[in-house]
Amino acid sequence: MNNFIKRVGTTYIPVVDPEKSSKWYQEMLGAVENFRNDDKAILEFADQSFFLVKAQVGERSSFFDSYQQEHFTMTFEVDGIEQLSEFHEFLKKKEVNVGEIEDRGHPGNNFVFRDLDGNVFDVWSELSPTFKVKYD
Repeated sequence: MNNFIKRVGTTYIPVVDPEKSSKWYQEMLGAVENFRNDDKAILEFADQSFFLVKAQVGERSSFFDSYQQEHFTMTFEVDGIEQLSEFHEFLKKKEVNVGEIEDRGHPGNNFVFRDLDGNVFDVWSELSPTFKVKYD
């Protein structure tokens, strides 16, 4: 087995207006903007780099599953159910399009939210085992 890939370094998210979206990600998710021009904004948060790439209106990072349900491509992890609930309430107060907290039958709880462009993201109340080991 090879171990070449160490982590996901960059995620690309389609947006209509990189400047407006960058400000939203900074306010809602605590992102730090490292660079921006008319075509993209480069943000750092969640120990990763995110490129908000100017795209055509209607482009999304999600897909439709076999049940024709729109599905997210990324789950953000928070440290426990209390932090999940606090983040959920924060987003609701900021009038972000946010779903209800759900029990999906596995450890922890989740909810989904959408950014300004309709990209859907998941939030999970558990930290993955590798993150716990790396940062404990």
